[in-house]
Amino acid sequence: MLTTRPRGTADILPGQVEKWRLLEAMAAKVAMEYGYREVRTPIFEHTELFIRGVGEDTDVVEKEMYTFQDRGERSVSITLRPENTAAVVRAYLENSLYAGPQPVKLYYIGPMFRHDRPQAGRFRQFHQFGVELFGTNHPASDAEVMAMAMDFCRRLGLTDLELHVNSVGCPKCRPLMRESLLNFFAPFHDELCPNCRNRYRKNPLRLLDCKTERCAEISVGAPTTVDCLCEDCRAHFELVLLYLDDLGIAYKLNSRLVRGLDYYTHTAFEIMASGIGAQSSVGAGGRYNGLVDAVGGAPTPGIGFALGLERIMLSLEQRGFDPGFKPIPAVFLAVTGAQSFREAFKLLALIRAAGLSADLDYLGRSLKAQMKYAGKLGVRYTVIIGEEELRQGRVVLRDMAAGAQQEVPLTDLVSELIRGLSAKERQED
Repeated sequence: MLTTRPRGTADILPGQVEKWRLLEAMAAKVAMEYGYREVRTPIFEHTELFIRGVGEDTDVVEKEMYTFQDRGERSVSITLRPENTAAVVRAYLENSLYAGPQPVKLYYIGPMFRHDRPQAGRFRQFHQFGVELFGTNHPASDAEVMAMAMDFCRRLGLTDLELHVNSVGCPKCRPLMRESLLNFFAPFHDELCPNCRNRYRKNPLRLLDCKTERCAEISVGAPTTVDCLCEDCRAHFELVLLYLDDLGIAYKLNSRLVRGLDYYTHTAFEIMASGIGAQSSVGAGGRYNGLVDAVGGAPTPGIGFALGLERIMLSLEQRGFDPGFKPIPAVFLAVTGAQSFREAFKLLALIRAAGLSADLDYLGRSLKAQMKYAGKLGVRYTVIIGEEELRQGRVVLRDMAAGAQQEVPLTDLVSELIRGLSAKERQED
């Protein structure tokens, strides 16, 4: 059957779309207020970008990417973007954004793709609002990016979230982290889950992030990233926390928080919500000072976040989220007779040209049925157009809320509608 959507995808239907538009509008508003400008990257990129940027040994690259050979160039491997930070870095370099005023602040809203097990708030095609800040290593920029993510959630009404913060160090202190973790987990190697036995060899830092029961038990008491920080990383992290305090941003120190992507350095953070299933994170981010040069540019500090809009939507709906906006026509034209329909069809274009939302009946219903339909739509005004009225150059304008109606010259209808709708809007304000 071709009447079912692919597993892990979702249709966003009328009634739901309005909620998404509100989320996207709020994201754009917050981004603008924080000085970010929108960037739109392709939905697919060369696979090598994600291998080099995200990390060859990460779960994303090893298990979750949608990868295929380019139809025109069989030697070229293409991947639907599983995340957008690497793609934004590519755009930053390819378009020489580094040559302009610094720092560079970019934001994006769009779909990502990962082959993962679908669950509450988690899809194979999902949408993210994210930001990337290039060109500064100042600890205050870390705090500002986290504050921005929390500010966006707060404005939507999500005030009961937790911000978890950690530092995952830098290349200078990573060798000590690796050695300490290998030594701790070595006696338990055979008890680890298959994923963690692989991580032990390739990326032992990820051992702290395993959710399986036995691995979580084993990792109790393991060295944390904070235990192994070099002096510079520790000083940077302390200042980040100080700036969060200055902004009044509540946070929870989570020394076991590590991110699943290789490019993170220094600050890592995650925003947690309750009641949305096994995956309680609505978004995460951190600093990636080595990513730009890994993709081929000059060493450039960077930090950003990505928020999962499906998870945010799920959390909002559990709190009774309803934007209260339905895109209904302001005006409905009810007609009787074939000649009336032709005149109404032309009039419809004039009303829309004046910037008003309007519609008419295309099913040939009776006048009574059309009026009933207009009432169900919730339109503000119904214009009744009959052949006798047209001969007199007049129409009947009915205020559906007040139940009152008046005859209006056809030539004055559009201006009368504009005046009446503006008056109603002033009353609602």
